Amino acid sequence: MDDEALLRAWADGNDGAGEKLYRRHFDALYRFFRTKAPESCEDLIQTTMLECVRSKSNFRGDATFRAFLFGVARHCLWHYLRSQSRDRLEFDASRSSVAACDPRPSTIAARNAEHQRLFEAMRHIPVELQVVLELHYWEDMTTHELAVALDLPQGTVKSRMRRAREALREILESPEFLTSTPVPSEDELATRVRGLRTVLDAC
Repeated sequence: MDDEALLRAWADGNDGAGEKLYRRHFDALYRFFRTKAPESCEDLIQTTMLECVRSKSNFRGDATFRAFLFGVARHCLWHYLRSQSRDRLEFDASRSSVAACDPRPSTIAARNAEHQRLFEAMRHIPVELQVVLELHYWEDMTTHELAVALDLPQGTVKSRMRRAREALREILESPEFLTSTPVPSEDELATRVRGLRTVLDAC
């Protein structure tokens, strides 16, 4: 049974369908929330799945279910991060980073120092840029899927991806993160961000 059928069945009261849908997408959602809200990721996964059912009429099948799912997850994350900010009106996903919302060191510890440095740098770019990097490089989402998940035109998605890579390089070149290891080129950086998924999954 595909995701859309499972969602309809769950909305009609089939809890087994909901459980299957939950298990099918748990790992991806866990990865999404763990890097930005580790202490609340399981609650946020539950909230996201329930919101999918409540807003099922918004899923019209013109994109994949996971594009719809991560669109809902993004809204849940924004709401959570806003609630964690000292001034909720000041939270702006285009400017606020995860590190700014929660300045405590991350609880995720990669084995390799360079991987840890890259992960921490990602926490310091605006969260909307962190999200587009993770969804593209970790979840292999296409430009069309990202456009649906982020509620943006495809051209804007491409420019946001470019800005995200540039922002990450700027952070890595900043005094706080600069080391004797050269900052990777854009192609190398993309490869390292992609490889970070496996590293973090093993943590």
